[in-house]
Amino acid sequence: MRVIGTAGHVDHGKSTLVEKLSGIQPDRLAEEQSRKMTIDLGFAWLGLPSGETVGIVDVPGHRDFIENMLAGVGGIAAALLVVAADEGIMPQTREHLAILRLLDIQRICVVLSKVDLIDDPEWLELVSLEVEELLAAHRYDSAPILPVSAHTGAGLPALKAELQRLLAQLPPLSAGGQPRLPVDRVFVISGFGTVLTGTLMGGALEVGDAVELQPRGLRGRIRGLQSYQRELKRVAAGSRVAVNVTGISSADARRGDVLSKPGLLPPTLLADAHFSQLGDVARRLKHNAEVKVFCGAAESVARVRLLETEALPPGADGWLQLRLRDALPLARGDRYILRYPSPAETIGGGIIVNPYPGRRHKRFRRDVIADLQLRLRGSPAERLAQAAASDSPQKPAALQRSLGFSDAEMAAATEEAISAGLLRRCEDGALIAASTWEKLAGKVEAELRAYHQRQPLRLGLRLAELSSRLGLAANILESIIANEDRFVAESRLLRLREHEIIFSAQQRASIEKLMQTLEQQPYTPPTIGEMNQMAGEAVVRALLDQRRLVKVSDAIAFSTAAYDALVAAVRQHLWAHDEIDAKTLRDAFGTTRKYAIPALEHLDSLGITQRVGDIRRGGRNL
Repeated sequence: MRVIGTAGHVDHGKSTLVEKLSGIQPDRLAEEQSRKMTIDLGFAWLGLPSGETVGIVDVPGHRDFIENMLAGVGGIAAALLVVAADEGIMPQTREHLAILRLLDIQRICVVLSKVDLIDDPEWLELVSLEVEELLAAHRYDSAPILPVSAHTGAGLPALKAELQRLLAQLPPLSAGGQPRLPVDRVFVISGFGTVLTGTLMGGALEVGDAVELQPRGLRGRIRGLQSYQRELKRVAAGSRVAVNVTGISSADARRGDVLSKPGLLPPTLLADAHFSQLGDVARRLKHNAEVKVFCGAAESVARVRLLETEALPPGADGWLQLRLRDALPLARGDRYILRYPSPAETIGGGIIVNPYPGRRHKRFRRDVIADLQLRLRGSPAERLAQAAASDSPQKPAALQRSLGFSDAEMAAATEEAISAGLLRRCEDGALIAASTWEKLAGKVEAELRAYHQRQPLRLGLRLAELSSRLGLAANILESIIANEDRFVAESRLLRLREHEIIFSAQQRASIEKLMQTLEQQPYTPPTIGEMNQMAGEAVVRALLDQRRLVKVSDAIAFSTAAYDALVAAVRQHLWAHDEIDAKTLRDAFGTTRKYAIPALEHLDSLGITQRVGDIRRGGRNL
């Protein structure tokens, strides 16, 4: 199901046409019916020859109610522009058409109403030519123009057929996106409670769903759903929907709120946007000008921050930030309209490209504009990589919410971005832009290279220390190490692959003398302090990094061969006897308690042994 809007001047017979098409009088207010003027939004629906139901939003035509009109056209898929044949194009007709173009409503049909009042064919042809010129000026050259009389019924069947053809040309709606309902009406039904109506965008809603009403973050649950007076368990995007919610009072809800899933659409006070200014506005749009912003059914006053110039002339496009006075729940891709508050004038509109920039951009920056251009025109894969360009990996679900992708769109964009080398997937499934990955991997390489230059006799840098120095999360560091061949992790140390420890001739001689001593007395070796005196502290530390020595306490280290033999013997003894003590270890290796006790405490820390009183039993890692 899709929704169309009817627009045009107040005297052009829109409401009468809607009533003749649908059998429903869209003017709900007594004042509207007495004055024969649409003041607020009206709603109806009709069945097309194909059996499809189409919703109708009848918007006010009088210029005094243009802001009510803007609250109703945000969710429509196509529009009927009604022009009275006896009057022709009016100023409000031009404004409505301009608004439809700014909102990117690509399919419209012009209805020449009241043709029963025209006896002169030349007049009708003249009005049609005038309409054609106006359509061409707004790039609606292919829009059909149908003569209709709501009074006699002439042209109504052809109009219904044209509506069916027009709607068939629209691209299919996504079925798996994130649902959003801009609220255009709030009322109460006795015995049921609060009802919110609007045109559903993005995805589906179901009875029982938890929902959130923004911008105030009110939580509730869907009690019932209705679309075109039919009770439903589930409604899809594109339909007019009435949602009966529990947990949200009608006094707390208002037009302009947005109903969505919890956590999906936090409100924002700052948004990046592309803007197109109308060519016939009376003045240039200046930096920091105060404007009214209309998006969906919502409105707010805002200050305009022009990012490329001090002022935009009529007919120009540009990039801007909207600094909103009242927070609005905006999403990427939302269309908006700007108007001057006084004197009231529609000046242009455009598309929200980033509802959460987080900060005010510096003006006149090429990199800022390039980033915004990519957000506007980039492919889904490019935009996903851009969204993942923070310094820490992000969960796919969070990225999907920020981009408004359906599950299928997210999956396709992810695979395309990874295949194109735009995105990297971390070990835990989180995603990060390849450009950010390369930047962070470069930082790791630079830090290691500098460390190797400062400490040529150290094998590498401890992972915890490297993570702290660079402020890198563990998951991204682990992923970089696992996927970048330039890095080697050994014994909880990270080094560059090309790095190796090179000893001088004097150092090699000292090492040889130390290793001979360790061979002669493997289990009563010199203390680490004594080793430092024999070979030098830097050399001993290098031997520990290379695992030619194994440290069991701050003072004691064994040669690797002696250490491995000791651990193997302890394991064998425990498997055979279930327990071991310091005396047994001392006697077995011809050592002393000075060495036996630190060795057992070291094995306790590894979980190979477990102390029970004065003995050791097998630990969790025996």
